[in-house]
Amino acid sequence: MRWILSLSLCVSSLYAQGIPRQEYQKRRADLRKTLDGVMVLFGAVESDDLHAGFFQESSFLYLSGWREPGAVIMLTPKEEIFFVPPRDTHQELYTGRKLGAEDADAVEKTGFAKVLPKAALESQFLRLMETSNRIYTLPGDRDAQKLRALAVFHDSGDAEKALGRLRMIKSPAEIALIEHASDVTVAAHLEAWKKLHAGQYEYQIAAVMTNVYFERGCERSAYMPIVGSGPNSTILHYSSNKRRADAGEVVLMDVGAECSDYATDVTRTVPVSGKFTPRQREIYEIVLGAQKAAIAAVKPGVRIRENLYRIAYDYINTHGKDANGDALGKYFTHGLTHHVGLDVHDLSDNNVPLEAGMVITIEPGVYIPEENIGVRIEDTLLVTPNGAKNLSGALPREVQEIEKLVGK
Repeated sequence: MRWILSLSLCVSSLYAQGIPRQEYQKRRADLRKTLDGVMVLFGAVESDDLHAGFFQESSFLYLSGWREPGAVIMLTPKEEIFFVPPRDTHQELYTGRKLGAEDADAVEKTGFAKVLPKAALESQFLRLMETSNRIYTLPGDRDAQKLRALAVFHDSGDAEKALGRLRMIKSPAEIALIEHASDVTVAAHLEAWKKLHAGQYEYQIAAVMTNVYFERGCERSAYMPIVGSGPNSTILHYSSNKRRADAGEVVLMDVGAECSDYATDVTRTVPVSGKFTPRQREIYEIVLGAQKAAIAAVKPGVRIRENLYRIAYDYINTHGKDANGDALGKYFTHGLTHHVGLDVHDLSDNNVPLEAGMVITIEPGVYIPEENIGVRIEDTLLVTPNGAKNLSGALPREVQEIEKLVGK
């Protein structure tokens, strides 16, 4: 309890300032201690696609906090170099001025002691490879693979695995941002419940929710909002959101905000008309029981697949039947949990048991297409030294509480 209280005090003060510069520097220092070669990370580049703005690649952002396009980070056990692309004054008319390596404040703004033009990338890479045996890159990074072709006889390292082990443990500043995203998301769900009624279209429900967190300064949805009514509640990643929600159905709302770069993941399933049918309530209570059982088991040392998933699956498979009298386990068709952070499905190493400071979801579900009933209940949790803190726990889960709030 004392650990949670002290963390809560840190969270309230840290949200206002985001991630401090020193934390990015410490992350790089901790990562460099694990390397036995050169790591090369390419940041995101600007796109001509006008559907979305620029968002930095998450691992690049994790190590630098840098939000301009086209930069590159190069790390070794002893060095760290930041490369920036040449300025394009014409493009800057549209997107604003960018940093140049020649700028007098380049070191101060980037937080890197060594800032070079991107034109020096290959020469610096070859210099560092003379005393290195391994090259760490992210899978699928084509720019890094082109650079790697200059040192074909060196071993390959997995940058994603090295970064995943660091990113799994959240700092107080990160936890503060995830908690804020969760609070805003809870408000979005509650607003949707209040306005929910039969005849409403799924996209209208989604709009109510996204408007709440956009109005509160969050930059985007953590993932495409999923609002599935009736038969669509049984489709795991349904995102068309075009159907009309009718009386007597349930609507599954898997919607989460991304605020100051950090995500959350929250799902509730509620009755469109404000009251569950007996069968809907039966399935809902089974899923809720499975979630409660899994959450109760969350603590350091527990393994996600071997322990938590098995607890939830066994609960579902031993409670209730389908129309043919078969157990419901076969209708739990996805995993139980994933890590949450800069990405809603954050980098992680599934071979590592839970530790205090990790942030995960618990999200059992039962989806029965022949009955047009899909129920998922999902919360984002912080693993503590003795258990877990439900960061989205302010959003009701009990049937009676939900029925009091929907349509009211």
